[in-house]
Amino acid sequence: MSAKHIPVLAETLLQWISIGKDAVFVDCTLGHGGHAYLISKKLSSSGMIIGFDVDQKSLDYSADVLAGAECRAALVKSNFCRVKDNLHRLGIEKADLILADLGFSSGQVEDPDRGMSFQNNMPLDMRLDEDIEITAADIVNTVPEEELADIIYQYGEERASRKIARLICQRRQHQKITSTGQLASLTARVVRTGGKQHPATRTFQALRIAVNDELGALGKLLQDAPDILNPGGQIAVISFHSLEDRIVKQNFKENKQAGIYEIVTKKPLTASEGEVSENPRSRSAKLRIAKLN
Repeated sequence: MSAKHIPVLAETLLQWISIGKDAVFVDCTLGHGGHAYLISKKLSSSGMIIGFDVDQKSLDYSADVLAGAECRAALVKSNFCRVKDNLHRLGIEKADLILADLGFSSGQVEDPDRGMSFQNNMPLDMRLDEDIEITAADIVNTVPEEELADIIYQYGEERASRKIARLICQRRQHQKITSTGQLASLTARVVRTGGKQHPATRTFQALRIAVNDELGALGKLLQDAPDILNPGGQIAVISFHSLEDRIVKQNFKENKQAGIYEIVTKKPLTASEGEVSENPRSRSAKLRIAKLN
């Protein structure tokens, strides 16, 4: 079966990684299996793919995508911050390639059950993993104003964070904020973007990161990666905003200085004009790769 989902920077990734036919490949964010499918074609029956995702729908879809692969495959419902522990549980000591694509599919963003999009009015949820207890609505309705402003500023890099937090807290005194439409309309009252992006973009990013602890999970993966990789093994990370990219860049730099990594991509790799025209979400994607010494 061929993968219908076209993954970001797929051809670029294949050009820059080095992987043998019997390699162990860890896909930390399996999604629709696009990257995994392409890499599976490079693996023999001795090779293996271990795919992780918090979304059971994505795992089920990827199982179909990888059904005809020659290599072995194990798909696990788990956040990638627990990759190291899960590999031990599976009896896998080391991997040859780790990939983390930190983006989201349009299907996830537009899913009304997730409440992540300001384009349509839906319940304000934003959880990628339904086992997480706290939703975005919980945060905007209960977190103190100063802490809420910090979340919006630190995770969304939103300059109007104080004004947005103040407006949210004023509104919630009289009416709970339970929908994406309510939150989007509030942010639009104080944010001016000149039409370049929706006024709610940065606030929604901040809440999604907070709900899913995305930066904490990324930090844990980067911390564990040297223990997971075989010598000469590679870690590749595709990020979509500056917060993620700075964390990856700093981690690779520190590990290089410590003699742990060789940085394969001196500068982040980005999408070509052709890819951007075919897949606009690739415009902000940055790929960094490091190799374990």
